[in-house]
Amino acid sequence: MNRVLHRFFLLLIAFALTPAWAQYARHAERAPSRDGIGKVYMGREISMVMGWQGAAWLERSEREQEERTDLLLKALALKSGMVVADIGAGTGYLSRRMAEIVAPGGRVLAVDVQPEMIRLLEGLAKRTGQTNIEPRLGSETDVNLAPASVDLAVMVDVYHELTFPHEVLASILRALKPGGEVVFVEYKAEDPTVPIKPLHKMSESQIRREASAHALEWVRTETGLPWQHVVVFRKTR
Repeated sequence: MNRVLHRFFLLLIAFALTPAWAQYARHAERAPSRDGIGKVYMGREISMVMGWQGAAWLERSEREQEERTDLLLKALALKSGMVVADIGAGTGYLSRRMAEIVAPGGRVLAVDVQPEMIRLLEGLAKRTGQTNIEPRLGSETDVNLAPASVDLAVMVDVYHELTFPHEVLASILRALKPGGEVVFVEYKAEDPTVPIKPLHKMSESQIRREASAHALEWVRTETGLPWQHVVVFRKTR
């Protein structure tokens, strides 16, 4: 019996050293809170996704002033000719603005997992005549972009909603060119005056903790936006 137990503990230790265990240990399940899905990743509960039914909120007229999208665009340091991936693009609110800057020669790959959002995005892009916006349907685990095809990937108020954050971020890294950058734009959890539900906010320290699980190095954090952090990382390999 002792020999059996000894063998069991050796197998348990061996499993604890494998990537499979590391992946398992990052996640936990609990009863969902009011705005969460019950899945916990690196200490935070993942929030519920805002469905396509809330699309009007993304296009609200006061968004420019509330979130200062103009300051966000400056922080992204976009240049003409760049290939930019807008992950969780929704209606394409940011995609349309980025497309103006990266033209001529640049493209915005507007990725979303909701086909309804993709249809709304396509309609709004067609209305503005922006042919350098390319809608792409992603999945819950993969952004489905070609390897080494993207200069910059940006997620605006999206990452905290990802059901599989580790897998999606890994797929973004595969899509980035060597030295490419990924930008997390998240509502500031450190600021209680930001009028957003707690699970839809992230602290800078939590963002950096989760990014550290990947081949990313922190570049800078822009704090000039009224509600959001802009946290920039560079792909290291």
